[in-house]
Amino acid sequence: MKTRDELIEDLLNLAFAEDIGDGDHTTLSTIPADAMGRSRLIIKEDGILAGVGIAEKVLHKVDPSIKINVFIKDGAEVKKGDIAFTAEGPVRALLIAERTMLNIMQRMSGVATMTRRYQNELKGLHTRVLDTRKTTPGMRMLEKEAVKIGGGTNHRIGLFDMILIKDNHIDFAGGIEKAIQRADDYCKANNKNLKVEVEVRSLDDIRRVLDHGGVDRIMFDNFTPELTKEAVKLVDGRIETESSGGITIENLRAYGEAGVDFISVGALTHSVKGLDMSFKAY
Repeated sequence: MKTRDELIEDLLNLAFAEDIGDGDHTTLSTIPADAMGRSRLIIKEDGILAGVGIAEKVLHKVDPSIKINVFIKDGAEVKKGDIAFTAEGPVRALLIAERTMLNIMQRMSGVATMTRRYQNELKGLHTRVLDTRKTTPGMRMLEKEAVKIGGGTNHRIGLFDMILIKDNHIDFAGGIEKAIQRADDYCKANNKNLKVEVEVRSLDDIRRVLDHGGVDRIMFDNFTPELTKEAVKLVDGRIETESSGGITIENLRAYGEAGVDFISVGALTHSVKGLDMSFKAY
C-alpha cells in the first residue's frame, strides 16, 4: 500500500503530465532560459487557507532552486488582498508551476473553508463533522487533509482502513447479524485490527446491533433529527454514533443537538467551490 507522500507524488506526476506534455511552449518561446523573477500568491476571496505545503512541493518539483517566503500558514483565516507567500527563481519554472499549484490550493482551500463553516455551526456541542469517500479521484489525501485543516475530522481514508457495513452489504449478506459476524470472523482470520461501523435504517436495526455486539459505531442513515434523538437515547453512550444522509448546513445543528458524536457530510468535498486566488509577478 502506498504512503501519503507516494500518492501525492503520483498526483503531481499526473498533473504535470496532463498540463505540460512535451513542454510549455508559450513560456519556452517567450521567456529566456536565464530570466529570474518573483511572484506572489494573492488571496482574492475570504476563506480558510489550505495547501501551502503542497504548493511548496509543486514549485520545488519544477525547480528546487525556487525560494519561497511564507507569510500565512494553513488553517488561517484569509481576507481578499492577503499575500500568502512569495516565490523567487527562474521565471520559466514559476510560470510552468502556476496552474497546477493554483488548482490544488484553490481546491484544498475551498474544502477547508466549507469544513470550517460546517464545524462552526456545531459550536458548543461535542459533535464533530466527518468527511466521506466522495472525493475527487486522485486528490483524496489532499482533500481529507484540507478537512482537518478546516477543523473537521477524517472518516476512513478508503476501503482498507475500516469496515463500514452499509445497507447493500447487509442485504447481500442476509441480515445485520450475519454481516457483523462475518466481519468479525474475517478480521480474526486475516489478523486485521479494524474498527467496525454498521449502518442502520430503523430503531429496530439499532436494537439488533446492540443485542449482537461487535460494533464500534452505529450510523443512522437518513434519520430525522427527532428520530436521531430517540436513537441516541437508545444507544445510551454504549458505542459511538454517527448521522448520515440528508444533512445540510441548515439542519446540521438540529442533528448535533440530537446528541450524535459525528455527522458525515459529503458536501465537504463533493460540492465545493474553489477559493479564488492568483499567482502574479511583482
